[in-house]
Amino acid sequence: MALSRAAARGALWRLGPAALGPRRGRMEPLPVLGAPRCQVFRSPECPLSSRATSRALVAAVAAVARRVNARYERYLERSFPRFYVLYSTFTSVLCPTGIQALFLEVKEIGRIRFRMSRQRLKVQQLPYRDMERLRQFRRDALKAIPIGIIAIPPFANFLVIVLMYFFPRQLLIRYFWTPQQQLEFLDVYDSIRRDSYPDVVQSLALAAQSLPEPRPRELLQQLCSQVQGGARPRLAQLLAVRSLFSGSPLMLNRLQVDHVRALSQVLFLTPHLPAVLLRHRLLSHILEIRHLDQALLRLGLGQLSEEELRAACYLRGLNATHLGRAECWAWLEQWLQLSCELQASEASLLAHSMVLLSLNYSRPSE
Repeated sequence: MALSRAAARGALWRLGPAALGPRRGRMEPLPVLGAPRCQVFRSPECPLSSRATSRALVAAVAAVARRVNARYERYLERSFPRFYVLYSTFTSVLCPTGIQALFLEVKEIGRIRFRMSRQRLKVQQLPYRDMERLRQFRRDALKAIPIGIIAIPPFANFLVIVLMYFFPRQLLIRYFWTPQQQLEFLDVYDSIRRDSYPDVVQSLALAAQSLPEPRPRELLQQLCSQVQGGARPRLAQLLAVRSLFSGSPLMLNRLQVDHVRALSQVLFLTPHLPAVLLRHRLLSHILEIRHLDQALLRLGLGQLSEEELRAACYLRGLNATHLGRAECWAWLEQWLQLSCELQASEASLLAHSMVLLSLNYSRPSE
């Protein structure tokens, strides 16, 4: 018996002093293998989530930004009172409206891109409105790059707002235009574009003289003379010379440089680029319009609102801001009839038709 008690005490001594002393408090459960300590014991010192910390950090940064912006506005009001009036007008009226419209557009673009990725769609397979939205957003994003670069330095919004005030057409994208500015700027862009229309027709007439076959050459020369005389060509006249534009010298990659520069201005493309880039950009934009035409045919003209109808005419060469809905409909219907007849290899005729069909549209047809 004494030996057994001694053996028991020896075993307890090897287990350590904690085994010899009295047990105080409740026994803690053994931790589960592989589980973090905070998940097993639910200790109040171990947070369940970092959301509260993230929200507090964002709120602190936003508060600091508001304080800095308030001090900056007070400085502008004291030092530059006249500029402060312009600054406050832009930030309190135009900027919130434009930013909200831009934010909604970015969300819509993201939705379209997600659907394209999920369904493995190409741009040409999209509905008309989605395709047009992507095209316009890409142009707006390219236009916003210069002003974004200027605004990178700290407190550069002073210079940015001044530039936007004096050059709203060149620097602001359409989300920040007032309705009056939209009409005004569309007229300005169209007047710049229409200045190149006579040059396009004249270059086409000169190129027609080098055609080897006499009968097609006469038809094209007659068409150019008719347009230069103020008449509107018929659809049958354009289709009669379609074969000339799928071969030299009237293909886009065979046109003279001055001819290509004039056509580039018709599509609002900068003409101050090398000839190779000019031809490539011109062809890509014309084919993009052709894909839009195919999507519009699937949708139907009757589904377009009046604003969409005018925008479609404007993109294809006709300023329809001062035309009636019936006139816009008739012109766009004629354009779609031509576009659906032409192949991708006849893109040069589609580019020239932007001028031939719209130059004298306000005049009665002969």
